[in-house]
Amino acid sequence: MVRKEASTLQTDMEEKRTNTILRKPEWLKTKVPAGKSYIQVREIVEQHNLHTICTSGHCPNMHECWGRGTATLMILGDVCTRSCGFCNVKTGRPSAVDWKEPERVAESVKLMNLKHCVLTSVDRDDLKDGGAEIWAMTIRAIKERCPETTIETLIPDFDGKPELIAQVIAAKPEVISHNIETVRRITPWVRSRAKYDLSLSVLQTIAASGIITKSGIMLGLGETQAEVLEAMDDLRAVGVSVLTIGQYLQPTQNHLPVKEFVTPEVFAYYEEQGLLKGFRHVESGPLVRSSYKAEKHIL
Repeated sequence: MVRKEASTLQTDMEEKRTNTILRKPEWLKTKVPAGKSYIQVREIVEQHNLHTICTSGHCPNMHECWGRGTATLMILGDVCTRSCGFCNVKTGRPSAVDWKEPERVAESVKLMNLKHCVLTSVDRDDLKDGGAEIWAMTIRAIKERCPETTIETLIPDFDGKPELIAQVIAAKPEVISHNIETVRRITPWVRSRAKYDLSLSVLQTIAASGIITKSGIMLGLGETQAEVLEAMDDLRAVGVSVLTIGQYLQPTQNHLPVKEFVTPEVFAYYEEQGLLKGFRHVESGPLVRSSYKAEKHIL
């Protein structure tokens, strides 16, 4: 019965690719990037050869975050070894590891004068340690140069290996985040290699360390309300205390289609339910992304 349901879902998604793309509602319109702070952040990113998920992921909040002098820096290059159906980051064979990157990132964080820094990365399944050493080096470099700056890390699953996750934990960022991205049923068609239960085990390992543990999901891929609430329960069960919920936006026609534009009222309902379930913070809205207002989540 499960196989039949999964097959139906896959066929539906494939057929939907060829249909007319849903028109974005008014609440998803964003501003054109502008302002002094936006220009300053952009110049630092370009001058120091940095990668950001803001640009690689076509984040709809880039104008707001860069405009207030913040950015989510992406380490370990801009080419991912995985090919998830929702993600606009390039996929293929990554370049060799740049061992000078941690110091370059730390210097950039200092120049940006960030009070709170968010780090993420592509998946590096080509590396024996999945990039864990560079992760730890980057966190430590930022802490050394910018001791007043707090750090959030949005990490890959490292294939669930506790010893690799432990390297990030040992570097002591204030928040460690890992996204489950969607509900259990849809996971096989949204994520190319990552597994729902594996991600939960990663989050449980992080939470057991005592560090603030965070995760996020996207809506609009065909999930039901009951499945979203179940995902919340699964996250709470493994110790996740911060949750982000946003609308999936199809980057190109080659990516998974949007099946529904969820209304702001429904996002507000999920925020209410998340808080009732015991999350310390819930950011829920059409334009919310993993690092949206991340500075609030360390409190």
